Amino acid sequence: MSAERKTETIPQWKQDEVDSIVEMVESYESVGVVNIAGIPSRQLQDMRRDLHGTAELRVSRNTLLRRALEEVDDGLEDLTQFVSGQVGLIGTNSNPFSLFQELEASKTPAPIGAGEVAPNDIVIPEGDTGVDPGPFVGELQAIGADARIQEGSIQVLSDSTVLDAGEEVSQDLANVLNELGIEPKEVGLDLRGVFADGVLFEPEELELDVEEYEQNIRAAAGQAFNLSVNAGYPTAQTVPTMLQSASGDAKSLALQAAIEDPEVVPDLVSKADAQVRALASQIDDEEALPEELQDVDAAPATEESTDDQTEDTASEDDADDAEAATDEAEDDDDDDEDAGDALGAMF
Repeated sequence: MSAERKTETIPQWKQDEVDSIVEMVESYESVGVVNIAGIPSRQLQDMRRDLHGTAELRVSRNTLLRRALEEVDDGLEDLTQFVSGQVGLIGTNSNPFSLFQELEASKTPAPIGAGEVAPNDIVIPEGDTGVDPGPFVGELQAIGADARIQEGSIQVLSDSTVLDAGEEVSQDLANVLNELGIEPKEVGLDLRGVFADGVLFEPEELELDVEEYEQNIRAAAGQAFNLSVNAGYPTAQTVPTMLQSASGDAKSLALQAAIEDPEVVPDLVSKADAQVRALASQIDDEEALPEELQDVDAAPATEESTDDQTEDTASEDDADDAEAATDEAEDDDDDDEDAGDALGAMF
């Protein structure tokens, strides 16, 4: 990334700071703006340390952050719309989705203070508070909790929503939550926007269910695998299955047409033996049969009475083996797994 420097005269220390920010921004493939409001200094330092090796956080005056983004240009100036309040710049060589997930995973529960706005509904859960009977039960009831003294302690009889999302936390509520050890908010770096590969991403565009996404990719790959096999379109992944399917079809045809191929002869002999046994079992007069066929029971696989049914039954095992590859290609679950492996490790 590069751009012409603005010619406006500013104090040298500010220009040095802008140059340093520009150098930092230009060294990363993805650059974002994060909200750091409400994060204690010590915790912010811990977050910066945890990001070391994967991302870099830079905090400075907003005017200098904007100037640096504008000087770099290349589309990064679009990030200036997010530079307001307490913010910082974050740079990484990871893609925006990975950055968003990393920042979300790094958030930790934290207590909420009086005057803050609840980020979500605040609920005091049902159960024993562990607090001995006393004035605290009145404090719970005053904020709207269904609390009573039972069995020698103060208990909340049902989940109690004591504040709706977007409402301001009172001092009384803050005191109760602190006493109960309830931490209703999360503290972390909130990504406001990130610029990568010429595209500006906002948080709602980066929220991704990775597990669901992987499943969708595997399903799509499996369907593509099936389509390739069934359409006879060879690829490096589908050729082995197509060859197995063709081999099975060839063997099935050879059995049905009685082609005396060395690989098929044993199966033809078995098939003929089953047919003879089936026929012999239908003759009541044993003396009409050759001696070697007298007292011969029909083979279990040839109990059907018609020639076609006998032929199909005798060759059933061979046909199943021969067509196993085709059945496998039509099995979505198995194909999804094979196709997923062919994709390689995507995540």
